[in-house]
Amino acid sequence: MISDSLLKNADPLIAEVLDHALSEKEISVKEAVRLFDAKGLDFHLVGMVADELRRRRVGDIVTFVVNRNINFTNVCIKQCGFCAFSRDFREEEGYFLPTEEIVRRAKEAHQFGATEVCIQAGLPPNMESKTYENICRAIKSEIPDIHIHGFSPEEVLYGATLSNVSIKEYLMRLKDAGVNTLPGTAAEILDQEMRDKISPGRISVKDWVEVIKTAHRLGINSTSTIMFGHIETPEDRVKHIAKIRDIQKETGGFTEFVPLNFIYSEAPMYKHQLHEQIRSGASANDVLITHAVSRIMLNNSINNIQMSWVKEGPKMAQVLLMWGANDFGGTLINESISTSAGASYGQLLKPKDMRRMIREIGRIPAQRNTSYKILKKYDLGEQEDELDKVSDPSQFGSYFELVKLDKYRYKNPRAK
Repeated sequence: MISDSLLKNADPLIAEVLDHALSEKEISVKEAVRLFDAKGLDFHLVGMVADELRRRRVGDIVTFVVNRNINFTNVCIKQCGFCAFSRDFREEEGYFLPTEEIVRRAKEAHQFGATEVCIQAGLPPNMESKTYENICRAIKSEIPDIHIHGFSPEEVLYGATLSNVSIKEYLMRLKDAGVNTLPGTAAEILDQEMRDKISPGRISVKDWVEVIKTAHRLGINSTSTIMFGHIETPEDRVKHIAKIRDIQKETGGFTEFVPLNFIYSEAPMYKHQLHEQIRSGASANDVLITHAVSRIMLNNSINNIQMSWVKEGPKMAQVLLMWGANDFGGTLINESISTSAGASYGQLLKPKDMRRMIREIGRIPAQRNTSYKILKKYDLGEQEDELDKVSDPSQFGSYFELVKLDKYRYKNPRAK
């Protein structure tokens, strides 16, 4: 618990907000913005309050999911300023995995204990309208019990447009094909003016919200995310989180919230300095305060705050678990999007390494499924999982190898 004496020594405005949070009252946008100004003792108090709220809401269990990312193509018609993953279809590094290879990767992951495959990709030109459905049906025909966490709101809108059907109709098709949940990515900052700067032509705020709300109403839950550390302000972040909170009040369909730090080194808008005062991602303090504010604002509506070990690294991930986060994310096996942008992590984090790092900070590790049902709690000694037995993660391949393979080179299906 946090002593009253500590709060008495804090800035009165910060202390007032934190007192409201500890009383489990809803924090307004104006109040949350104040927390980003916290310095010294006040800064640490924000983290302590977030950690206390985490403890009350979900206890000392830290969860993770055994999953595999399958980014089946990097060819994309969009040119987002923050994305170093996508390739124009004319570029030599454009690839597209055939369905049989996608299924092979899903089966391989399942054999190593994965309960989920996360399927996201670029938006290739002239894509066959049933591509996403066909991928899901092929996976489910081979592995009926695998959870397909697939297709961002951007991809859903693209598929609906190509199919000439409504968003609702297309989501129903995806659900029938085997999609279980959606990644709540393509959100970045849910402010249209901001999106027009960093990703012109990307899915609009209005359409993103429509896809997510419609999915939730159809019983397709989703994650939710924010991308920060580029040109946005603290107020932009807080308004984004408030929008997520409002959607959750209406639908109850978000399973988690994931703050994602901007990986800058290969991002076009950073490399070419396309915006004034663009930042090279968020600083350590900024990352901490953003996770803490996320917990404080969302604690009454979204139980789970996930940090990204891919973007922050394992050591920072441990610290974030003391600043409001309670989920370690997934093993991933293959991660291409952050890796292509310059992230130093992402190939694989074994369950035993997650368990060790969770125990090092005095918490209890547990494997969950995508819906946060606990599958296995590791509070009675060590166990070895199938993925722990992998001696050479390179057996799963890598993004940098993939883009060089001729056998998966992208070919425009309508090219003569």
